[in-house]
Amino acid sequence: MNMNWGKGIVVAFALFITFILYFVFKVQSDTNYDYEMVTEEYYKKEIGYQEQLDKSQNAYNLKDKVTVATKSEGLLISFPTDFDYAKIEGKVSLYRPSSQKLDFEIPISLSSSNLLIPKTKLTGGRWDISVDWTYKGKGYLNKEKVNL
Repeated sequence: MNMNWGKGIVVAFALFITFILYFVFKVQSDTNYDYEMVTEEYYKKEIGYQEQLDKSQNAYNLKDKVTVATKSEGLLISFPTDFDYAKIEGKVSLYRPSSQKLDFEIPISLSSSNLLIPKTKLTGGRWDISVDWTYKGKGYLNKEKVNL
């Protein structure tokens, strides 16, 4: 077989394209890579976006705001002290951008104005925390990003 520059370039391109396609198919078929949506029921969540904006504005208007602090025991969420903690209801959603399998929710059940999420439930890395709560029928929403 007589080899020249033209045939060499074509063979090199064919080998390169084969190499790239091999890795594309390998990644697509590998179960170690998870191609999930960011959140389940994305469109259903978008419908209630104005309600979320109103709750966020209510939380912003508070004099004593909800704080999220990292402690050695875990994550401490402090609610306003001028509110009766027994009347605070809602949930805390912890979202892990890198893995949907680590996401979880905790109902708000307070015995003081603080809520502690134990460090044993949290792995190191970035967490997006959403505190959706109500007090006397008025909704509030606080969102924080925390790196552990």
